[in-house]
Amino acid sequence: MARLRYLDRADLAPNDQDLLKRPINLHRQLAHSPGMARAFSGLGHYIRHESPLDPRLRELAILQVGWLARAPYEWSHHIKIGFDFGVTEADIHALIADTAGQEAALGPAERAVLEAARHLTTEAALTDAQFVALRAHLDETGLVDLLVTIAFYNGVVRVLSALQIDVEPDYKRYLDAFPLPAS
Repeated sequence: MARLRYLDRADLAPNDQDLLKRPINLHRQLAHSPGMARAFSGLGHYIRHESPLDPRLRELAILQVGWLARAPYEWSHHIKIGFDFGVTEADIHALIADTAGQEAALGPAERAVLEAARHLTTEAALTDAQFVALRAHLDETGLVDLLVTIAFYNGVVRVLSALQIDVEPDYKRYLDAFPLPAS
């Protein structure tokens, strides 16, 4: 159960009601601080709609963060979003296998992105070899966008956890299809 009340459009000042044009539970919690909600949404919008980073690689990186953090909200939402941007069920199974150190049907770019997301999530750094592996597949803009995306979603999963934001019923099917491991 969420630690803060979920806000609805009617709870907000008229000039802040646009914050809930997509009334997912995360936004309904962030709306308690309209300024922060706008800043958060600005970076999220750039990551999803303006960054030239390959959207499938972006979503795989975000899913890796969600998997490692055991974040049901992030994991379920980005499975759906990932499907919209070219992630397949096979990709999700490969991510799970690769994370466990098992053989996975992934290309070199996908492996480099997932390894970077894992290491940044667990160690808060990249090795020189990991950076070189990313550099083989991404230009400077892509590198910066990927690293900021991974960092941003590491922050998102912490906010989700701290506020105990609930997964909406429409997203629970993704958790059923791809359950997170027990912590």
